[in-house]
Amino acid sequence: MKPVAIFRHTPGEGPGYFSAFLERHLLPAELIRIDAGAAVPADPADFSGLVFMGGPMSVNDPLPWIDRELALIRAARANNIPVLGHCLGGQLMARAFGATVALNPVKEIGWGAVRVLDNPTARAWCGDLGEFLSFHWHGETFTLPAGATHILASPYCTNQAFVLGPHLGLQCHVEMTEAMIASWCQSGAAEIAACAAPSVQQAAQMQTNLAQRVAALHAVADRLYTRWIGGLRR
Repeated sequence: MKPVAIFRHTPGEGPGYFSAFLERHLLPAELIRIDAGAAVPADPADFSGLVFMGGPMSVNDPLPWIDRELALIRAARANNIPVLGHCLGGQLMARAFGATVALNPVKEIGWGAVRVLDNPTARAWCGDLGEFLSFHWHGETFTLPAGATHILASPYCTNQAFVLGPHLGLQCHVEMTEAMIASWCQSGAAEIAACAAPSVQQAAQMQTNLAQRVAALHAVADRLYTRWIGGLRR
């Protein structure tokens, strides 16, 4: 089976739990380190699926690799190769599919409730789950691409996830591990301090009952990832 391509845009925002999920399902993966200067592949057919991780940049920034990734995502859609995006990755997908990315009304940082919408597509991806606690760290958000189905929402960010065929674009971070959260709290201390708002938690709040919260988040990720790998090119 061809590998799943995982695009990393900054060293601290790697695949996290998604790597463990693939290993458990004996699925090969190739990490493409965009942050280290790796080239964006030209042909999505070299992979069984494409996964785009987060990053502190905006999809609207004039970075040379952004247009190449957008083109790759469009080519994957044309060839029915599943795409999965986390935060920045979901925003890349939305823009590639013709939607827009702009500032969210507020920054959303830390743990927050996410509601599963009541529609058949949301049920197909989330089962009987009605709401869950997810991790968030973003200042921008996407609009929904034409033809996409809205499946997740939160009080501070309406568009938390969309599905378009076999493709899943997420604004929230279901890939988090305990180590990643501790690292982000440290590296993002200045950003947290600069945002005095109910939508932004302090580092101590984010790390309270961390093991239990992360375990519950992984159970949600399992549902989403299991549905997504069902569409991989075998």
